[in-house]
Amino acid sequence: MKKLEKILESIKVLNEVENISDEINGVHIDSRTCGAGSLFIAYKGTALDSHNYITSAVSNGASYIILDDESYLDKEDACYILVDDSQLIISTVASNYYGHPSREMTVIGVTGTNGKTTTANLLYKLLFRLGHNCGLISTIEVLYNEEVIPSQLTTPDAISLQRLFRQMLDAGVHYVCMEVSSHAIDQGRVDDVDFDHAIFTNLTHDHLDYHKDFMAYLKAKKLLFDRLSKVKTALVNTDDHNGLVMVQNSKAEVFTYALKRPASYKGKILSNGLSGLQMTINHKEVYLRMVGGFNAYNALAVYGTGVILGIDEQDILTCLSTLTTADGRLDMVSKPNIPYRAVIDYAHTPDALDNVIETLVTTKDKQVRLITVIGCGGDRDRTKRPMMARLAAQKSDVVILTSDNPRSEDPMAIIEEMLSGVPQDILNKVSVEQDRSEAIRMACALALPGDIILIAGKGHEKYQEIKGERFPFDDKKIVLAHMS
Repeated sequence: MKKLEKILESIKVLNEVENISDEINGVHIDSRTCGAGSLFIAYKGTALDSHNYITSAVSNGASYIILDDESYLDKEDACYILVDDSQLIISTVASNYYGHPSREMTVIGVTGTNGKTTTANLLYKLLFRLGHNCGLISTIEVLYNEEVIPSQLTTPDAISLQRLFRQMLDAGVHYVCMEVSSHAIDQGRVDDVDFDHAIFTNLTHDHLDYHKDFMAYLKAKKLLFDRLSKVKTALVNTDDHNGLVMVQNSKAEVFTYALKRPASYKGKILSNGLSGLQMTINHKEVYLRMVGGFNAYNALAVYGTGVILGIDEQDILTCLSTLTTADGRLDMVSKPNIPYRAVIDYAHTPDALDNVIETLVTTKDKQVRLITVIGCGGDRDRTKRPMMARLAAQKSDVVILTSDNPRSEDPMAIIEEMLSGVPQDILNKVSVEQDRSEAIRMACALALPGDIILIAGKGHEKYQEIKGERFPFDDKKIVLAHMS
């Protein structure tokens, strides 16, 4: 519990608030989670206006309401706190309530279009195996000590995030590795996170349904680096032409990594096969249990971060050679006596799909076919749908277009948009099967000895979202069931 005056520190309040010395029993943005003596923050979100849930919050015990719409003032029996923009102060309220826990840990934020999950996971595994008490906040899961919490978002809402930091700090966590999405930055979810180190992986086509144009997407990512102070550090991929753009206005000490250009941490791929990746990092050779040039970049980012944190370089390389990528990232699936393999990958952007297909095509034998099963998510960036189908058709031998998470959209309408991007001269490579399980079964039935089936788009997800409901669905379990 914390006094209201502490929770409102550094927040401009537009009305006179009584009971400023009262103790608050929790802060919430979901009216259903409010309890006796709690504080509810009502704000206008992208999908709904939670001012409409003030009555629900009060009936569940909330005694204090922060809001920015005067028309709702004093409609319920509660203490009202009026501010300019209640969404923008959620992070500050949460940090004040939980005692600014991120200031007492080393927080490492990873942002970019692709590679966030793998880089954050690899960094967590590295630090953990080298004996550090650390936490992970990622698309797949939240980890610390013996706690494993499934994730709903790449970056949690501001209150959940500050609560997690407090729980991690109380559990003795020193390092936190976390993915930082552009949505989270734009919506202010990480405004009060004290980042010590920020990593930029790359920037490609994604989330334009939300950001509307590429420049707005770039600016959202760049904010993470703009806010770093001079005692913080930034590590950016300079093979991506946006790498140095990210740190143009940053006060932080800047480090770079690259495969193609001079950099603080320079890598070179020596060999790249389906069994692993051999490369040099700053002229030291290392063999990695990972596949693909994009994983060479992820390994470089982890190595560079480790060095910046003061870890011995040889210890980093030795540990890196034992690590595997995150669940659902180039995840090889096989069964005894089955003469073909499947690969599960989260690739859901044109660039990520291109990277995965290019990796598989360049590392497989020439006579081996690549059969790609892919869909695109509903209620998301529609412009990438034809691009992804075109990429798959151009670089695969067989393509089956299917559902991903259609959400509120008609699955066949999504598939039609994907089909529109496939050139007529290669349309004969492409089949359509709306049912994802049946599409995977078709791929298995078509596979010849040695063939590779790529099942892209969902990766680690264990569900399909259809018309607002989530149904159990695991690509890996489905393909193993159909392998025969």
